[in-house]
Amino acid sequence: MVIGYLVLFANYGLLSLITFCLYGLDKSAARRGRWRVQESTLHFLSLFGGWPGAMLGQKVFRHKTRKRYFQVMFWLTVLLNSIVLGGAAYFFNHLHVG
Repeated sequence: MVIGYLVLFANYGLLSLITFCLYGLDKSAARRGRWRVQESTLHFLSLFGGWPGAMLGQKVFRHKTRKRYFQVMFWLTVLLNSIVLGGAAYFFNHLHVG
């Protein structure tokens, strides 16, 4: 069980780091008029555990904070991820082996 939690936290950490870096790259690209990271990519990473890094990236880089549609979608990814995580935690904590 402990190994499962370590894998889960490693997943969140890695995806958060990747997502944070992509927010920084996208902000830099936006300023320079260059290739941008697709919003769907940022949302996908947030949905699967990178939302803590996304939140930090939004604050640090002041990026994607004024786009209402983006924010609505972002918070939906946080909500969906939290529901799935909570459901999985409930299931695994109530799973009786033997």
